[in-house]
Amino acid sequence: MRRENERKPLVKNIYTADPSAHVFNGKIYIYPSHDVELDIPDDDDGEQYKMEDYHVLSMDSLDSECVDNGLALSYKDVPWVSRQMWAPDAIYVNGKYYLVFPAKDKDDIFRIGVAESDSPTGPFTPQENYIEGSYSIDPAVLLDDDGRIYCYYGGLWGGQLEMWQSGKFNPDEKRPSGDDKALGPMFAEFSGDMTHFITTPKNLTILDEKGEPLKASDEDRRYFEGPWMNKFNGKYYLSYSTGTTHYLCYAVGDMPDGPFTYKGRIMEPVLGWTTHHSILQIDGEWYIFYHDCELSGGVTHERCVKYTRLDMDSDGNIKTIFPYDHQ
Repeated sequence: MRRENERKPLVKNIYTADPSAHVFNGKIYIYPSHDVELDIPDDDDGEQYKMEDYHVLSMDSLDSECVDNGLALSYKDVPWVSRQMWAPDAIYVNGKYYLVFPAKDKDDIFRIGVAESDSPTGPFTPQENYIEGSYSIDPAVLLDDDGRIYCYYGGLWGGQLEMWQSGKFNPDEKRPSGDDKALGPMFAEFSGDMTHFITTPKNLTILDEKGEPLKASDEDRRYFEGPWMNKFNGKYYLSYSTGTTHYLCYAVGDMPDGPFTYKGRIMEPVLGWTTHHSILQIDGEWYIFYHDCELSGGVTHERCVKYTRLDMDSDGNIKTIFPYDHQ
């Protein structure tokens, strides 16, 4: 039986996307990006995604009204940011709530920053500088069972991930193609106080069923952006967007830094260019939060956050979701 709020825009007063959902103190909090209405053509660098601030959404339960808690952090509040505050995540450690977010620095290079608050809804106070050694977009943060904090991040094209293959930023770096090994997301471990990485960031590998790294040409399965990490029966589930082919897929590994073996699709394409998601367990059941462009009638940079149930069997296999079926 589908819940009344399932697969419907959770808020309509603003455009929201890229939802990172968490349960804190028995309540659901959603950390999305905030789309801005902008009449410019789409391009591969994402100039149409102008996002300038963050609002935190909250729900007492999956059946209750979703509330927009107002401005939590603006680019004007962050000393190192110039523009484009894209998909964030959040974590609760050390009695503080931390918002982990990407934005372009004064050199127009995407970096990852951290802001903190005593409240899950903010307002958040940013650290003076971005995390040293960070780059690209879409941070997802996992607080593991042993208390270690891992960050997964990175996105191709406008997310600039492929521009760092040499170890330095090069906007003219050749994109992997054909039989080249596909780039996976980046991985690093945060310090306990969320001020820096304590490991050198590294690129993760996603393998096919034969144990071979996925190729750049395998656009139905290879990583593009939007990583998320959750655990099930001691396994690490890396889920992500394929970007150009608009699927959400997942791969499974035994360690937080992989390697990960591709397992299948989580969700078929939504209305819009692509989607971006998070997965969490609520009251013993699994749910996926995602976005599409229903609210704007298909405008790719005017999106809305939704959720639906995620079916995972006892062996950890995920059933593919068709987002517009009527079951």
